[in-house]
Amino acid sequence: MAKRETVLIALGGNALINKGEKGSFSEQMRNVERTAREIARIISAGHHVVITHGNGPQVGNLLIQQEAGKKQVPPQPMHVCGAMSQGQIGYMLQQALSEATGKCVATVITQVLVDGDDPAFKHPTKFVGPFYKTKRKGTVWDSGRGFRRVVPSPEPKHIIEAEAIKSLIKAGIIVIASGGGGIPVEIKNGRLQGVDAVIDKDLAAELLAETVNAKIMLILTTVPEVFINYGKENQTAIRKIKEPLAQNYLFEGHFPPGSMGPKIEAALRFIRNGGKRVVITSPELAWKGFQSKAGTEITK
Repeated sequence: MAKRETVLIALGGNALINKGEKGSFSEQMRNVERTAREIARIISAGHHVVITHGNGPQVGNLLIQQEAGKKQVPPQPMHVCGAMSQGQIGYMLQQALSEATGKCVATVITQVLVDGDDPAFKHPTKFVGPFYKTKRKGTVWDSGRGFRRVVPSPEPKHIIEAEAIKSLIKAGIIVIASGGGGIPVEIKNGRLQGVDAVIDKDLAAELLAETVNAKIMLILTTVPEVFINYGKENQTAIRKIKEPLAQNYLFEGHFPPGSMGPKIEAALRFIRNGGKRVVITSPELAWKGFQSKAGTEITK
């Protein structure tokens, strides 16, 4: 058997909801079960797996619910909604992975430290939640569809529950952590306090990969592979690429900031910080991607 590796699998929140679906529990659970079977094949091959996930659609729905119900119950702040989505998606993954592997699976509600002086707090860029027809406090016009809340997206600095996560892995438990990029917290007056921000899930995944000393990272998203000149007549799929060329493509603007850009940036950080390889592909190709038979593979 090949050498046992620690593999960080980053599952996109949008990958849990297929095109045309509304995001019901049953729809998401079906998708999670399908992905869990792919992940189980990696685990069955003898590798340690740590999972993280996005939460864009899920936390967006929670924010809509907070807005709609605020006249009846107190709305919860955004960082609390982030914690809710970690529990929601973690619960689904726990059930599906437990069934697929027969192993113990645990979700860690994860806080990620950010710097209160991060420039992102002065220049919010991340759109969240519902669209409004009229301007409200903290909203800006978004993509011709209406006004939308915009929040900061600071750099992740440290995973607060790092030692707990490593202890669970050592005990042989499949760990789900840093969901949605983690709950952003800062230190104020010597105490941790949640902040209304969104940590980029791909950069948080890279930090988690470093924390658990993963050597392979799988980024599972809505496309089977990465393209250059995406959407143009000369669109070309990338199968295998070295880190310097991927950096050049990123610099040339082939990977937009709102979609593939953060994934490529996270992949480059991972390789530069000692990772062996990154594979970007769709959930249904996770096992083939791990075997270097599908997806886009980035190496040093």
